[in-house]
Amino acid sequence: MKIKDLFKTGPVISLEIFPPKPDMPVDTIFNTIHELADLHPGFISVTYGAGGSGKGHTVQIADVIQNQYGIEALAHLTCMNATPEEINDVLQRLQGVNVKNILALRGDPPQDKSFIPPKETPYQYAKDLILHIQDFGGFSIGAACYPEYHIEAQDPISDLKNLKEKVNSGVDFLITQLFLDNQFFYDFKEKLDLMDISVPVSAGIMPVINKRQMERITKLCGASIPAKFKRILGKYEDNPKALKEAGIVYATEQIIDLLSWGVDGIHLYTMNRAEVAREIIEPIAAIRDHLVTHP
Repeated sequence: MKIKDLFKTGPVISLEIFPPKPDMPVDTIFNTIHELADLHPGFISVTYGAGGSGKGHTVQIADVIQNQYGIEALAHLTCMNATPEEINDVLQRLQGVNVKNILALRGDPPQDKSFIPPKETPYQYAKDLILHIQDFGGFSIGAACYPEYHIEAQDPISDLKNLKEKVNSGVDFLITQLFLDNQFFYDFKEKLDLMDISVPVSAGIMPVINKRQMERITKLCGASIPAKFKRILGKYEDNPKALKEAGIVYATEQIIDLLSWGVDGIHLYTMNRAEVAREIIEPIAAIRDHLVTHP
């Protein structure tokens, strides 16, 4: 099934995992998938890695999710530093294992400081990759969006215009970058309506369970830290166990509010922590089931 069709029956709860580091065996992720499978997510996405690192594992892991567990797999695909031949190779491999859904991303440059981006590339932006996938055919395409606007964008208006171009290139659904204040998401949805962007939008939620994670997130994506969460950090930063539990409760409350508002979907960034995902998903299962049966 294509993921775009899942949104027709009610809010979709989905999960994101990432391949193990290159120096770790790929098998280490399979236990995580097994533990997540009985949460019955609508789909599980598999990241691609900065600059395409770990891309070989992405197809392999998506294959296991799709064919061993019968859960729709969403394979991330990035185009930075990629050639058309490399993109076609990945698309052919995904087709070969019956994975029909791709999250098309420009991607981030490799963390290797010696990396020099190519002067000429057919994929300057994610929309270029989306057009390529459309020409190849056979996939449902998702893309990323940013409630607080992309960290590299000049301003929110230009970011929305870029998003409109990206959606018009052939996007079936969107998944947001993480946010810690739901009002950003609600304001963003109003702007999408004004821009006549009507594809389903799944809200990306990441449970922040330690201070180092928060610092890394803020640096990478520029997500704002609301006063309420700052108080939590200030109160529990020296108590890792308490901060973890507070982060789980905070994310759960975000999701309950979003579901009550009528969000198309929730995409939980699990950070490969199955036990954290379980603590969040299990309490909201009844809410999700009610909304599916009483849309």
